Amino acid sequence: MPQTPESNAFTPLENPAELSTRTPAHAAAGAAAVVSSFRHLLSRTGPLRAAAGMLGLNQTTGFDCPSCAWPDPDGHRSAFEFCENGAKALASEITSSRADPAFFAQHSIAELARHSDFELDQAGRLTHPMVLRPGATHYQAISWEDAFALAAEEFKALPVADQAVFYTSGRASNEAAFVWQLFARQLGTNNLPDCSNMCHESSGYAMQEAIGVGKGTVTLDDLHHADMILLMGQNPGTNHPRMLTALQTCVRNGGHLVAVNPLREAGLLGFMHPQEMLGTLGKATPLAADYLQPQLNGDMALLRGMAKTLVEDNTIDADFIRAHTNGFELYANAVRSQSWEELEQLSGLPREAMQRTARAAATRRNLITCWAMGLTQHRNAVATIREVINVHLLLGAIGKPAAGLCPVRGHSNVQGDRTMGIFEKMPEAFLDRLEQEFSFPAPRHHGYDTVASIRAMHDGKVGIFAALGGNFLQAAPDTEYTAQALSNCALTLHIATKLNRSHLVTGRTALILPCLGRSEEDLRDGVPQFVTVEDSMSMVHASRGSLKPASPNLLSETAIVCGLAAVALAQKTTVPWDAYAADYDKIRDSISRVVPHFDHFNERVLAPGGFRLPNDASRRVWDTDSGKAGFHTVPVSAFKAAPGRFVLQTFRSHDQFNTTIYGMNDRYRGISHGRRIIFMNPADLKKLGLRPLQQVDLTSYWSDGIRHAEGFQAIPYEMPSGNCAAYYPEANVLVPLGSAADFSGTPTSKSIEVSIAPSRLPNQI
Repeated sequence: MPQTPESNAFTPLENPAELSTRTPAHAAAGAAAVVSSFRHLLSRTGPLRAAAGMLGLNQTTGFDCPSCAWPDPDGHRSAFEFCENGAKALASEITSSRADPAFFAQHSIAELARHSDFELDQAGRLTHPMVLRPGATHYQAISWEDAFALAAEEFKALPVADQAVFYTSGRASNEAAFVWQLFARQLGTNNLPDCSNMCHESSGYAMQEAIGVGKGTVTLDDLHHADMILLMGQNPGTNHPRMLTALQTCVRNGGHLVAVNPLREAGLLGFMHPQEMLGTLGKATPLAADYLQPQLNGDMALLRGMAKTLVEDNTIDADFIRAHTNGFELYANAVRSQSWEELEQLSGLPREAMQRTARAAATRRNLITCWAMGLTQHRNAVATIREVINVHLLLGAIGKPAAGLCPVRGHSNVQGDRTMGIFEKMPEAFLDRLEQEFSFPAPRHHGYDTVASIRAMHDGKVGIFAALGGNFLQAAPDTEYTAQALSNCALTLHIATKLNRSHLVTGRTALILPCLGRSEEDLRDGVPQFVTVEDSMSMVHASRGSLKPASPNLLSETAIVCGLAAVALAQKTTVPWDAYAADYDKIRDSISRVVPHFDHFNERVLAPGGFRLPNDASRRVWDTDSGKAGFHTVPVSAFKAAPGRFVLQTFRSHDQFNTTIYGMNDRYRGISHGRRIIFMNPADLKKLGLRPLQQVDLTSYWSDGIRHAEGFQAIPYEMPSGNCAAYYPEANVLVPLGSAADFSGTPTSKSIEVSIAPSRLPNQI
């Protein structure tokens, strides 16, 4: 499946002559981050709008950052309570550029497909509902009334409700997510895939089984006072920069940070706090006191080596294990019989490194482990995260202050969306309460997750793909297969603020319904409304936009969903959609009766900073079948490529957040003006006879065949031999849809077997 610039599914190829490189950075943030933040803001909008947006970002009476889900401080907040990522996200949202009807009249779908993802984002804010009718070459404006009627006609034409798929991005508010899942379930389906399926599903599955809760067990204050933080499979400098402040505080309080990452990343090495004088002058606080670089997917073996050390040294917390866990003896026997030689081979690390890390944790006891997609997107992801939990259970490092588990979520409300019912197999108790609140029979059969949705669309079993935010095509694996799946639908419908490539690969009919951004004022009948979100540490708080909307034709996500549902469901509905659209307090009243722990929602969320949802595991109450936390015993494993091939991971550049491309640079890794890049160990480059910056083609291998991606440039970078890395979405074409994590179904975007060869393309594209 070669990638060609003519296909709407792919970002066009780049001119390799534009790429330049320099030495990677050794610390994150500092003056460069400040300059970058203001450059993005001032280049996209005027200084007054930029200043008003910045001063409202993450404030207790302001609006939540549309970027990551890192929690806000409980106490004093700086007037500049945001990071470089937040500034870029805000700049993208409040841009003065407009993708209006005149823009779409000027640019056909075929022409837009030749734009890069960066150029599509630069087109600006959507201003009107747009429709692409069957056989048309251009999107055209359509009224809200006609858009809702067109969509309703397609919904009503479905033979069965399960031929509709309702996708959700992690940027949707709690209120929008709740009415979205209510729309789907009153229609009669549980087909509610979301971005969690592609990111942290493995975390939730592993934690729910082991400790009875699928969310992190720590608070921001716990991180500040931890004795040791183990940072695994994450890159905070690029993916969640505000975390760096918490890490700096921990270090200054005497905490010991250990970084585990195949690549050396600036945000794990040091932090130049941009709001401190020394930070702006380039003086960095060292972060990781120890830096381990395992082979890709070597984390489970590293953790098993830590467990082996703890058991053999007898530095475990026997009292905690006896009182709060089961399965210890079976696990301890497996650990004792595990050979160090196998652990070294699977992890790529020496025994001494594993022992050193374990003994540091045993000495300090108050351990927090933080992780992200570097652990969750492998075939053995669930087993690896269970191994994280095993180590914590051995140490009793859970359910007490300054210790516990911290899966670091990505998008700003991805955790809240799941809480609100965005899941294809919600618990029966949730569905019971939904039925009681709205007097309709909620569907009980499990729906499609993301991978199953793509397969169903590809097989012609889905007529409507509807997306509440996101860029599904570019977020999903197996780009060509996913594109064909979307094009098989009768209707593709996207609720969005900006144009993206998913809007260019359409069903027979396509609708783009433009919504307010989180920074913008939401007036319903002249009355200001607010929404809520839940961060990575289970804090629920209000978000109030204050800026003038980009267009008078925009509606909020919540109002769009309510409007769609009211027309599509018509007489079938038992939900007061019009009342919900007019007053979000009424939605929150229903949430308080349906969603656990949201009683008195409207009153509690008005408290400055909101409220934290209870977490039983954080107080050593285990909602498991046995009533105890469980050790998990399986053979240790790691993904290995065939001889002569490599293990590829996909990841972000510094100038992107998820699939949104803010720029063409990756400042910390020393990259400028390019994204079609393959990072490789220098010795591997030499072994293949490749020179730095040489153009190469990539081929991935899976049981169903091979996949190709052409025109990448090889960049030498410090990482273990046999590993390589490339940016998504450009490399997503190489991720086989069939390669997914056991149990969770998450695509294995960090374990891709590839070969690398000199490019067949001309040196200048």
